[in-house]
Amino acid sequence: MIIYALATGAVQRGQAYLVQFPGTGGKLLFLACTGAVFMAGAKILDCIKYEKAAFLARPRHGTPNVATIRHSAPQDDALTAGREAA
Repeated sequence: MIIYALATGAVQRGQAYLVQFPGTGGKLLFLACTGAVFMAGAKILDCIKYEKAAFLARPRHGTPNVATIRHSAPQDDALTAGREAA
């Protein structure tokens, strides 16, 4: 729906350019308007792909992910050794 709305607005703007700038200039501006819709549509579809990948990379039910493990505070070896001995 969003891409359709962008395309409708781009065609209207392109038609206005054809009236305002008759000839090759108006046609090039019309093509630029419609080309921008293709670029925006591709960006929207890419964002959906990245959101899906981010969703699938989320940790499940309390299991830590790589970023959590890397950024956790380092444990003191003496404390760890004392806990293991007890």
